[in-house]
Amino acid sequence: MNFWQKLKKPFYALAPLAGISDSAFRQICKEFGADVMYSEMASATAFFYDAKKRKNLDSSETLKLARFEGKERPFVVQLFGSEPEYFKVATELIHKQIKPDGIDINFGCPVKKVQKQGAGAALMADLKKSYKVIKATTESTDLPISIKTRTKAGDVDILRFLDYISDLDVKAIMIHGRTRAQMFSGDIDMAVIKKARDFFPGIIMANGGIYSYEDAMRVLNETEADGIGIARGALGKPWIFKALRTGQSVERQKKAVFKIAVKHAELAYTQKGKKGIIEMRKHLCWYIHGFPGASKKREELIRVSSLDDVKNILSE
Repeated sequence: MNFWQKLKKPFYALAPLAGISDSAFRQICKEFGADVMYSEMASATAFFYDAKKRKNLDSSETLKLARFEGKERPFVVQLFGSEPEYFKVATELIHKQIKPDGIDINFGCPVKKVQKQGAGAALMADLKKSYKVIKATTESTDLPISIKTRTKAGDVDILRFLDYISDLDVKAIMIHGRTRAQMFSGDIDMAVIKKARDFFPGIIMANGGIYSYEDAMRVLNETEADGIGIARGALGKPWIFKALRTGQSVERQKKAVFKIAVKHAELAYTQKGKKGIIEMRKHLCWYIHGFPGASKKREELIRVSSLDDVKNILSE
């Protein structure tokens, strides 16, 4: 079932963020109106070796990374890697064990340690291998397959990429409007995202540089995309999804923000225990950003190790 076609347009997705968009954060964003959830980037290579070596896959850390709560649907697991066989095994495993609503392939990550594996944006730069990876994935499941790309990686731009894979069964694409070389800064190329419609008949999402309702409307108008992928724009302000839906800025009041932060921490603790609280440190710093005395509070928050620590510091 292709859930992408059932979404009311424009729709707003929480884009995948490695080490950040875990289930706790996704649930908070969902409460504020996010339409589609992506998992953190999960390694197809790790799935492959887990399947080959482990009898009890419940102990697989990669599998845990891809698990989700029913309230997060529609939910998409994003894979990164470079070997078609690994994607085949990973896709079959995810379909059977995770049962998400879709699977996404990352062709956009510009981080060096990902590219060293021939994955992310490095994979996009290799047209032949990209084709084989997508083909192996689509042939291993009846779940809708989507991809996330950059506007350009090496000598391969998004239009050439889409033309090359045009006969493959890809249902949706999220285009980060910057090149691999730009990383996460610089202007968004909205013209090329709009032009992608001539090469791709499925769902198109625009991504990158969206931090407000005004940003989102400008991108939607100039790209004519079906939806928006929000990543860094949701850090410390998951209510951005409510703002996008209502067209009104959400007033940032300290008491309300701290209440959300504590709820987020409670979810993280429920799911991961002490590890969840330690991972919350960065989120807590984003939540308090811009408030008077934030610098001093940040020094305390980067050392929290229990839920009580979080509640005590934010209640002072």
